[in-house]
Amino acid sequence: MAKEEKKYNKNLVVVIAAVAATGGLLFGFDTGVISGAIPFFQQDFQLSNSMVENITTAGLVGAVIGAMFTGRLSDIFGRKKTILAASIIFVLGAVWSGWAPTANDLLYSRLFIGLAIGISSFSVPLYIAEISPTKMRGQLVSLFQLLITIGILVSYLSDLTFAKNNDLSSWRPMFYMGVIPGLILLTGMLFLPETPRWLMSKGREDESRQILKRIEDPVLVEDSIRRMKEEIAKYKERPGISEIFKPWLRTALIIAVGIMFFQQFVGINTVIYYSPKIFMIVGFEGARAGIWGAVSVGVVNVLFTVLSLFLIDKIGRRKLYFIGLSGIVFSLFALGMVFAFHTTLGDLGKWMAILFVWVYIAFFAISLGPLGWLIISEVFPQRVRGLGSSIGSLANWFFNGLVAFTFFKIIKLFTASGKGIITHEQIYDAATNSFTVQAIDNGNPAGAFWFYAVIGVLGLIWGYFYLPETKGVPLEKIEEHWRQGRKSRDLKE
Repeated sequence: MAKEEKKYNKNLVVVIAAVAATGGLLFGFDTGVISGAIPFFQQDFQLSNSMVENITTAGLVGAVIGAMFTGRLSDIFGRKKTILAASIIFVLGAVWSGWAPTANDLLYSRLFIGLAIGISSFSVPLYIAEISPTKMRGQLVSLFQLLITIGILVSYLSDLTFAKNNDLSSWRPMFYMGVIPGLILLTGMLFLPETPRWLMSKGREDESRQILKRIEDPVLVEDSIRRMKEEIAKYKERPGISEIFKPWLRTALIIAVGIMFFQQFVGINTVIYYSPKIFMIVGFEGARAGIWGAVSVGVVNVLFTVLSLFLIDKIGRRKLYFIGLSGIVFSLFALGMVFAFHTTLGDLGKWMAILFVWVYIAFFAISLGPLGWLIISEVFPQRVRGLGSSIGSLANWFFNGLVAFTFFKIIKLFTASGKGIITHEQIYDAATNSFTVQAIDNGNPAGAFWFYAVIGVLGLIWGYFYLPETKGVPLEKIEEHWRQGRKSRDLKE
């Protein structure tokens, strides 16, 4: 009988986590959809690269704002209601983006939908971490990252479906498609419970116990309740922002901000946002060909994120971090070499570039991708977990926006005069209402990839000193470790 109960618990919590992780699908969709839309709305509105960067970055600014305020709101209203609010914003934002009559409307709609991305990037991993059994926490929180990668792939496939080289309005249905996953998340979350830890923090012990009995290993239920009570008893009042900066929590804060810095500054979103453009630079002709390259990236991303679900609670966080980041550094240096010697390599360089992009994505998908969101949901104690996770999410979107806003600028900075890669692209001429082929100087991204590789090397050094091994460690025990002033790398199961 106990065996059946344990199996039932496991299945139920997987279903709960999978439904909540749909927030990751939306996150990924709305992050990736703009990559295929850029070539079309750029010509439709006759925009400069600078304005394209502004529209792309607007979504990230919205995400920063959303992440900034979600921690406190989720502590007050609960994790479930916060995710419900995000799903409503996703639906409205998708409609607004597809309808946008001007470039400014598109910019504001991306800013609005960014709020939902920021909210979900914080609240969904937190919800899953607090509702997951200790032994399955790594796998279940990583479902969020898996759904992000699936969302990105779906957005690329959606872009490919609607992309027509001679139809400048192709970008509109690409954005409208975001309504569907938004409605799925909204409907699914209505049937899910609130997290036991949040209910306990609000004095609703009976409700907390009932949910915990359904999702936790029966042997651990009473111990979990005892630990939650002890933790809550330490604090009588709601935490202020100053509490997160107390000396004993300094290491947790450094970990949350640091891992998000390295997750973003190895340049992952230059590939996600600008992959069609990158593939066009390296020799693939036409927007559809560039999107096909992006689809291949999305497939690799999903496959290796699935692999990470089996590795993260077996190999552990630290080993995956070092394996993944080492592979990322290698592939970035290799990509830089391909672009630096593109003239010598000729057509071979095109296929080498896509190969090393696949390698780069694969190593990111098994390491920094899932680890960033998992770690920030684990390292903070219950009392400030909402606030701490919010700061980690805020850091992610700040660094994400910085990378997206500076990518073309970094390319220009590291490209010597006359050494840019020239592509011939179809450009819409409003005066003649026709398309003409023009030569475009795209700069050379070799220096940008080497720049990100150097940051990856710094990330390996940082990880040795600061990244903890949280595999199998109860959330309450992690708090005890920080209170004792012990080093990150000494944290063990």
